[in-house]
Amino acid sequence: MDKNERTRRKGVSYAKWGYIFILPFFIAYFIFTLTPQIMTIYNSFFENYRDGLTQVGPNFVGLENYVKLFTPDKSGTIGMVKYFGNTLVLWIMGAVPQIVVALLLAVFFTSYRLNIKGQQFFKTVIYMPNLIMAAAFSMLFFTLFSPVGPVNQVLVAHGVLEKSIDFLSLKVPVRVLISLMNFLMWFGNTTILLMAGIQGIDQNLFEAAEIDGANSLQVFFRVTLPLLAPILVYTVITAMIGGLQMFDVPQVLTNGKGTPDRANMTMVMYLNNYLQTSKNYGMAGAVSVVLFAVSSALSLFVYNSLSSQYREAPKKRNRI
Repeated sequence: MDKNERTRRKGVSYAKWGYIFILPFFIAYFIFTLTPQIMTIYNSFFENYRDGLTQVGPNFVGLENYVKLFTPDKSGTIGMVKYFGNTLVLWIMGAVPQIVVALLLAVFFTSYRLNIKGQQFFKTVIYMPNLIMAAAFSMLFFTLFSPVGPVNQVLVAHGVLEKSIDFLSLKVPVRVLISLMNFLMWFGNTTILLMAGIQGIDQNLFEAAEIDGANSLQVFFRVTLPLLAPILVYTVITAMIGGLQMFDVPQVLTNGKGTPDRANMTMVMYLNNYLQTSKNYGMAGAVSVVLFAVSSALSLFVYNSLSSQYREAPKKRNRI
């Protein structure tokens, strides 16, 4: 037995311990995530619902559930398309201001020029709305903007309105309220993520830019934003996935009906109607699969769109 072989036998293999430590995660993922996903796809090909006290199915129907999702109703509306449009509008109205404001606050709090004190305090304050349950937050806004709520009373008392308005029965005000609540609940979390990303950038780069005479805008667009791209891409994708799964805020604020005229009915609310009302597990599975496919496609599109220029930069340098 040579010396190298004896050394290998005496040495400790740390690789196997790495696999052992991450094994619980994969076991939990397989049991609680992957298996339900596979069963959802499987159930989407079956007719399986309750009609009164009678259980119909499960009967294999192939793609019939998917065809029903994209079949127009009596009014000529395709429910799946309408609810996806509602979800997308609500997400854009809440996520775009959220990311813009969070990015500005992150740059402001981490500025090496301003050197703001008490960053931990500000992090705690802006994160606090995220600790409030979405249902409780929705009930608060429901009470504030109800016909007999304080907002109406203040507006009537100051002569802004002649009489109370039912804000929750109007399409635009309800959408604004839903977007505002999502913004207030999540901009703090996004700000902290972006602050962590900026603090991970080498401060020497900012000092070098200042020595070269770069102003604040040039530093932001030429140094901060390019180096923050990985965190920003992650933030946008997670915000988009969360937006497509929007449920609790519009569910509580519109009493689960997406009022007015289903203009605020989201895709997950549509899915919940199949699960809670008709117990139609086949159609619910089909909605879940479509939602998963749309989320995956949009995530891939956003990732390629936002990160393409930064992934191509090393290739350009190598060619030079």
